[in-house]
Amino acid sequence: MTLALSMPPILQTTILLTLSNVFMTFAWYAHLRDLAHRPWWIAALVSWGIALFEYLLQVPANRIGFGDMMLPQLKILQEAITLAVFVPFAVFYMDQPMKLDYLWAALCIMGAVYFIFRG
Repeated sequence: MTLALSMPPILQTTILLTLSNVFMTFAWYAHLRDLAHRPWWIAALVSWGIALFEYLLQVPANRIGFGDMMLPQLKILQEAITLAVFVPFAVFYMDQPMKLDYLWAALCIMGAVYFIFRG
């Protein structure tokens, strides 16, 4: 707890949102590979179970971040983290081919981050 208190709120928020996004990405997409042979409702129940952990990290992350960031900044940070988590997941876990479009999408998101956080 002492370590978390000594970290700046934006760093705490970023770490929690990153962990949250790992759970979210698995909840939303891993069933496409791992539960494809199961009925959709089983995939939904498993996904809801995983999503619980996502919310246990996401809610405190947003509460911590909202103290130091404006809501639009918090949302754009979330989107940047989502892309940073999703691309490795898609390539390494879901065996999707790496595409140059990922780079262009990342540059667009980084532009959004720049504009929302500039002075």
